[in-house]
Amino acid sequence: MELKLFLRSLLFTIAFSFMVPILLIGLVVVSLSIATTIPGVTVVGQVAVEQVWMVLATFGNGSPVEGAIIIGLTCGLVGALFDAYNFYYRYLRGS
Repeated sequence: MELKLFLRSLLFTIAFSFMVPILLIGLVVVSLSIATTIPGVTVVGQVAVEQVWMVLATFGNGSPVEGAIIIGLTCGLVGALFDAYNFYYRYLRGS
C-alpha cells in the first residue's frame, strides 16, 4: 500500500514540477510579448523577449523550446528527489 502511495505521489510531483517552470516561462514570454504592443515600452519588451530566448537557447543547445523542456525536466527530477526524500523520512525512517 505504501509503495502504491509513493508511486502516485512521485508521478504527481514529477508532472507538477515539470509543468510549473514551463508555464512560468510561457507566462513571462507572453507577458513580455504583450508589453511590446504598449507604446513606449516596445523596445524594452522586444529586448527582454530576445534575452529570454537567448537564455533558453543556451540551455537547449541552440533551441529555445528544447531549453524550456530541459529546465522542466530538471525541475521534475529535483521534485522527484524531494518527494523520495520525504517518503523516506516519513515512512521508512519514522518507523
